[in-house]
Amino acid sequence: MVRSRKGATFLLYFLSLLLILPLKLILSLLFELLSLRKLIEKMKNFIEEVTWRGMLHDVMPGTEEHLMEQMRVAYVGIDPTADSLHIGHLVGVMLLKHFQISGHKPLALVGGATGMIGDPSGKSNERNLLDEATLRHNQEAIKGQLSRFLDFTSDAANAAELVNNYDWMKNFSFLDFIRDVGKHITVNYMMAKDSVKKRLSSEAAEGMSFTEFTYQLVQGYDFLHLYREKKCTLQMGGSDQWGNITTGTELVRRIASGKAYALTCPLITKADGTKFGKSEGGNIWLDSARTSPYKFYQYWLNTSDIDAEKYIKIFTFLSKEEIEVLTEKHREAPHLRLLQKRLAEEITVMVHSKEDLENAIKASGILFGNATADDLKQLDEATFLEVFDGVPQAEIATSEIETGLDIVTVLNEKTGFFKSNGEARRALTANSISVNREKVTEEFVLSAKDLINNQFVLLQSGKKNYFVIRAK
Repeated sequence: MVRSRKGATFLLYFLSLLLILPLKLILSLLFELLSLRKLIEKMKNFIEEVTWRGMLHDVMPGTEEHLMEQMRVAYVGIDPTADSLHIGHLVGVMLLKHFQISGHKPLALVGGATGMIGDPSGKSNERNLLDEATLRHNQEAIKGQLSRFLDFTSDAANAAELVNNYDWMKNFSFLDFIRDVGKHITVNYMMAKDSVKKRLSSEAAEGMSFTEFTYQLVQGYDFLHLYREKKCTLQMGGSDQWGNITTGTELVRRIASGKAYALTCPLITKADGTKFGKSEGGNIWLDSARTSPYKFYQYWLNTSDIDAEKYIKIFTFLSKEEIEVLTEKHREAPHLRLLQKRLAEEITVMVHSKEDLENAIKASGILFGNATADDLKQLDEATFLEVFDGVPQAEIATSEIETGLDIVTVLNEKTGFFKSNGEARRALTANSISVNREKVTEEFVLSAKDLINNQFVLLQSGKKNYFVIRAK
C-alpha cells in the first residue's frame, strides 16, 4: 500500500511539472526525481531496524510512516566538551549511520553554542563553560572521528552533513531570542520537563542557573532552524533528551506550523550496575591518544555475556541472522567468548583500523604465552606500558646495556628480580627464564639488540612472573 501511494504521488508530481516548466528544466528535475525514486525504493524500515537492535526507547506516533514516505532528514546533537568522542556517544552515532543506511540523510550537529551553556539533562551539577577557540578545535577533531562512520563526501542525495549551531546562534541577540523564540514557550511548559524538575527538587544538591534553564529553548531553536533550512523533521538522542527534543517539535509546530518528530534510544547500562563507557582510568575515548586501541579492544573483550549479547546488536552492523547464529554458538560454549571477541573485533576496526586490531590482538596474547619476540618488538611504547601496567620495573643505563650485561647480573644486582645470584642461576638451570619471550641460559648477555622500541626488555620467570627493564 505504501509503495503504491509513493508511485502515484511521484507520477502526479511529475505531470504537474510538465504543465509549468521549460523542457530543459523538466529533464533536469526528472533526473533528480528518478535518483530520489531509486533511493526511495532502496529505503529500509529504519524504525524496524533499530527496534530489533534494542536501540529504541521512545518515538513519537507517526514517525515510522513519516520515514517510509520518502527520504527524510534527521539530526543528533553532540556537545563538543572534549576533542574526542567517547563510547557513550556511539549509540547516537550508530543511529545516524543506520539512518543513512536506510536511505535517509543524517545531520551531525556539533553544539558550539549549546556547548557554551551546558545541558542539565541527567546531570546534578552545572558544566564548566568552554571558550570559542576550544570549541572550534573540538569540533574539527570530532568531525574527523564521525567521518569513520558517516559518508560526508559522496554526491548521494543522502550524504551526511556536519553543522554547528554556533553558526546561526552567534549573531542572535538576547532580545531577539526572547522575543522571537521565548514568547512561544511558557515557563510552565519548561518547568514540567524532568531534566528541570530533578534539578529544582528539594533533593538536588544545587539549583539550576538561568543559563542552563534556557538550554532546552536553544536546543529547541536548533530543531526549528534545521527544519527551515535543511527540511529536517526528526531529532534523535538519548532517552534523557526527550524533553529537549519535544520542545523543538513544539517550536516547529507553533512558529513554523510544521510537523516534526522525536526518537530516543535507551541510555546504555552494564549488567553489573557500573557505568557504561568507564574504566579505572576514566572514559573510553575514540581518540587513540586518549585511549589506546589495545585498551579499547580490551574494554569490549572483557564485557559480560549478558552485555555482549546486547552490545553486539547496538555497536556492530552485523545482520540479525549473523547475530542469532553467533549468540547460539556462544551459549553452547561461553568459555570461548565468541560474542566478546567478535564485538571487540568489529568495533575496533570501525573506530581505529584493521592494523590496530591485529596489534591489539597480538598485545592481548602476550600475557597468555602465545606471543613471540617479534610480536613484542612491534608494540609501540604506549601499548607496551599498558600491557605490562602494574608489572615491577627497574631502570638500567642504556650505556651499560650497549656494553653488554650478563644475565645473572641483570636478574639480581641490576633489577632485584631475584634475591641472589645463586637463585638466578638455579632458575636459569631449570630453563625457566625468558628474555623477550625467548628462553635463555646462563651464558646469555643482554645487549642493545634486545631492546624493544630502543628502551624496554621483558624478563619472565615461569609462566606468570614478569619484570620490565627500562633503558635510560
